[in-house]
Amino acid sequence: MNLRRRAALGVSTLLLVSLASGALRADSDWPQWRGPTGNGVSPDGTPPIEWGPGKNLRWKVELPGTGDASPVVWRNRVFVVAAITADAPAAGGSAGSGAEDEERGRAGEQDRNAQDRGRRGRRGRGRRRGPPDRPVRFETICIDRSSGAIRWRRTAVESTPHEGHHPDHGYASASPITDGERVYAHFGSRGLFCFDLDGKPLWKKTDFGRMRTRGSFGEGSTPTLYGDTLIVPWDHEGDSALFAIDCKTGDTRWRIDRDEPSCWATPLVVRHGDTTQVLASGDHFARGYDLATGKELWRCAGQTSRPVASPVAGHGLVVIGSGYRGSYMGAFRLDARGDLGGTAGVAWELSRYTPDVPSPVLSGRRLYFLSGRSDILSCHDVVTGKPFYSARRVEGLRNVYASPVAANGHVFLTGRDGTTVVIEDADELKIVATNRVGEPVDATPAIAGREIFVRGNRHLFCFAAPATGG
Repeated sequence: MNLRRRAALGVSTLLLVSLASGALRADSDWPQWRGPTGNGVSPDGTPPIEWGPGKNLRWKVELPGTGDASPVVWRNRVFVVAAITADAPAAGGSAGSGAEDEERGRAGEQDRNAQDRGRRGRRGRGRRRGPPDRPVRFETICIDRSSGAIRWRRTAVESTPHEGHHPDHGYASASPITDGERVYAHFGSRGLFCFDLDGKPLWKKTDFGRMRTRGSFGEGSTPTLYGDTLIVPWDHEGDSALFAIDCKTGDTRWRIDRDEPSCWATPLVVRHGDTTQVLASGDHFARGYDLATGKELWRCAGQTSRPVASPVAGHGLVVIGSGYRGSYMGAFRLDARGDLGGTAGVAWELSRYTPDVPSPVLSGRRLYFLSGRSDILSCHDVVTGKPFYSARRVEGLRNVYASPVAANGHVFLTGRDGTTVVIEDADELKIVATNRVGEPVDATPAIAGREIFVRGNRHLFCFAAPATGG
């Protein structure tokens, strides 16, 4: 049985890699949010399972401003984004001038981070944070993977946001994306910006309009890259849409209107049969679209209010769930078409313990997901929907926004207090390590090779497994 399960896991991993990221590398990089497979898994990552201030810490770097977006990794570069009050020192500098950029980036940093810590210390008090009274600078930052030195910082745009944000987050919540030639940063109503890997601006797209989010909670959905196409979600309280953008030019290939209110989920793109599908959650429907044309292929109702968790896919299925003011998760067959409600196109459904903010992770046939934003973990067989275990409390974990990630036989669960609980990727729940970084964490970690990158509210940490071999 164990051998068969290992074989199935290997085959499934290969299928997931071929399904999920088109031309993106699937080895030692983490090129976009949810990683190279789109399912939160690093197929060949071997990160440490234990870390701390004196253990397996390669480096940490203090980051400017605020940002809840996850880091992405390409070879020797790590990319993050940040929103910075405009009275802070300006970013910029010539491409490749790492020492100058690093010195400029650190100038005045102590004062800015003290202000940010004060704001974040009041998180959760009040319904939303109103629009700022001064401009905000939206930056893309490149960090040297080996040393943690800041290679460059570039200001994409400086503007005063028209709307506030949820007290738990800021104005830089969408993660960057890279294809190894360019890096893309999406700042919502401010626009989509493209740089080369040395920080040279290549193009920008600023005609999306102004997003009006539910409760002025703010913007944060991350685009998805597949081949030479960026899929940009635009669900809000106005005219919602889904955009396909040419990643080389920034031109719009198609736009599809959506009858959906605010949604913070990131789409997933997969290849199944002879069709590549864009899989999107929504308050009204989960849906699949043809990547080539934007044509809707299927839909199914049942999601709860204001979805945040993103889809995962494998074994001919896509799993989409939500868990705010209700609980629903469905596994939909990728070869089904039309309205799937009440048909065989729905492989299975759940109505308890489904995730709100943290997305599921799919490793082989094991689908892991947290209940709401809590420490209650379930692990189900993605093909049958049957539980390996259900609603188990993970000791040491609490109040989770970051999505679980998996690599090398382990699953990493990170809470908002900066604690990461590591469990075995197995049919039974077994905790193998509990780690802390000493500051809050909302961003999903990134796994690349022997390293795991954890973004706290003040620092980016790089933890590395010891080298093995001769």
